[in-house]
Amino acid sequence: MKEKKKEKKNEKKFFVVILLVIIGFIIFAYYMSTHDLNKPEDVLKQYVAYINEAKYEDMYELLSDKSKEITSKETFLTRNQNIYEGIEVKNVKVKTIVNEGNNILSYQMDMDTIAGPVSFENKMTFERQDDKKYYINWDSTLIFPDLTSEDKVRVESSEGERGRILDRNGIALAEQGVIKSIGFVPGKIQDRESAIENASNLLGVSKEFIEGELSASYVQDDTFVPIKTLSKSDEEKIEDDLLKISGIMISDIEDRVYPYGEATSHLLGYIRGITEEELEEFSDKGYTTNSVIGKVGMERIFEDTLRGENGSTIYIVDSNENVKKVIAETEQKKGKDVKLTIDIELQKKIYEQLKDDNGLSVAMNPKTGEVLAMVSTPTYDSNDFIIGFSNEEWDSLNNNENNPMFCRYESTWVPGSSFKPITGAIGLTTDSMKADDDYGASGLKWQNSDGWGDFWITTLTEYSGPANLKNALIYSDNIYFAKTALKIGDTTFAERLSKIGFNKEIPFEEGMTASQFSSDNTFRSEAQLANTGYGQGEVLVNPLHMASIYSAFVNDGSMIKPYIQYKNDINPEYWIQDAFSKESANTIRDDLIQVVEDSNGTGHEAYIDGMTIAGKTGTAEIKASQDDEDGIELGWFNAFRVTDNENEQLLIINMIEDVEDRGGSHYLLPKVKNMFLD
Repeated sequence: MKEKKKEKKNEKKFFVVILLVIIGFIIFAYYMSTHDLNKPEDVLKQYVAYINEAKYEDMYELLSDKSKEITSKETFLTRNQNIYEGIEVKNVKVKTIVNEGNNILSYQMDMDTIAGPVSFENKMTFERQDDKKYYINWDSTLIFPDLTSEDKVRVESSEGERGRILDRNGIALAEQGVIKSIGFVPGKIQDRESAIENASNLLGVSKEFIEGELSASYVQDDTFVPIKTLSKSDEEKIEDDLLKISGIMISDIEDRVYPYGEATSHLLGYIRGITEEELEEFSDKGYTTNSVIGKVGMERIFEDTLRGENGSTIYIVDSNENVKKVIAETEQKKGKDVKLTIDIELQKKIYEQLKDDNGLSVAMNPKTGEVLAMVSTPTYDSNDFIIGFSNEEWDSLNNNENNPMFCRYESTWVPGSSFKPITGAIGLTTDSMKADDDYGASGLKWQNSDGWGDFWITTLTEYSGPANLKNALIYSDNIYFAKTALKIGDTTFAERLSKIGFNKEIPFEEGMTASQFSSDNTFRSEAQLANTGYGQGEVLVNPLHMASIYSAFVNDGSMIKPYIQYKNDINPEYWIQDAFSKESANTIRDDLIQVVEDSNGTGHEAYIDGMTIAGKTGTAEIKASQDDEDGIELGWFNAFRVTDNENEQLLIINMIEDVEDRGGSHYLLPKVKNMFLD
């Protein structure tokens, strides 16, 4: 009996639980049928979030069924994408939301655009559909309150003129100028096939490209269809032949021009259209997809100063293209000019001497630090990046074995004997040796001990005088400077080289590769230390750094700090004070004068009557091993004018590659001599 009563009691509990569940479900269903699953405010905020994320399809899904019947998905997507992306909308925000009742929200919308910030008040109405959710009743006024379905949004942009780059005398090295746009007017072409073929041959563009441009959807009979831009000089060469082609038209357009072409290209660099990566990197600087930006050289270094601010206008037009309302407008602003310390006449002179070689030159006023010229050859023409390349021209430039795009003076190089004055100055400064010390004759081949095995230091010339500092510089004695390095010692030599800027950033507007005296900042063997003494081993020197070191021989032992942006008030700054002792620097200077003036000096071919030139030659060997007979040689000649006249100060560092069959460093001497001649 007791068990039956217990079973009945459990059955009652079960039915009670089931009843409660059913009642709960009924209550929930009733609640869901009478309450909203979302709020209009939430829908508005989600809609704005989708605008920021450019999720146009998700925006469309928030529209009411009634709106979707009026506006197709394709129409909605196209209109919203074209407008929002056309005016470069970002940072859309909605605030001050007020519920006016009857499913209407008023709000303020703010956004950033290509023409600056835009803010407006608007209203959005909603419809509660069968799923108990709110959806937007959409039309074009939700993009802008004054925009109807028949209207369009237009954008006009005017590019802010880029500032000029000037030389020290105010001569324009880069400026706004005129280039020639060559194109066709289709309605005036008589024999289309012949005209395209002739234009293709003269302009160096493919027939397929020209045909494609002429067949574009926007082209009408009276449309000017640009095919290629040319510099004025290039256009003049083929103008007569071009004008014989029916339908050809030549139009003047303004753009960036570089009057001195190849002579200044590595120095100035070039501008090109901004990339997606750059646009993202500089997103806070006001660039747009249509912006140009400095890519290399001075154009890149002074980009923030040179770039102008574009002017833009966003406006609504009706179906007849009449302006209804201006939404936003910004005025264009011209960029600022940049004046350099460069002397364009010296720049051209040096370029003419080096243009047929793979080489470099850095010229500087050693008293002030003003960089007067920087040349790297072979080179390219900055104007070509403005007028554009054909595929063949671009491939030719990039596949050239001499690497004309490589800026040689930014890199580091084996200095060879041009390093010897540095070793000598360190030896004197540290009292490791005296200028008059005679090391004694060593012949043409020497090693410090049998422990060197098969490794020997060799030199090219024996001389009858004492093996002292002056003669070692005059005759460029490798053995003398190998011995000097050993006298200085590895620890002291490493410390002194570090003090004068090795393995340190060069303080200059343009990024330069840091010099090194060893790959790991140590001398791992006696042979390496000896090799470094005459500029071999693992030592690599940047030319601008070399110029600063040589300036110490003009400045009582202190290294000048180089700079390239012109200053009206010259107040010389030193990169490294007392790099060498005053006595050491002056001794090296006097001995380098003899390298040029002594008839036995390796630099005597650069002698100029009536002008005191001090300098040091260097032939650096780049070999896989000591027995390598196929290595290449770099020829150096670093020279400076010795004078008290502030207006005649000039120091030039010069290097040419592949001089092994051209007389080594002697190949440079007449070229450098011409650089110093007026």
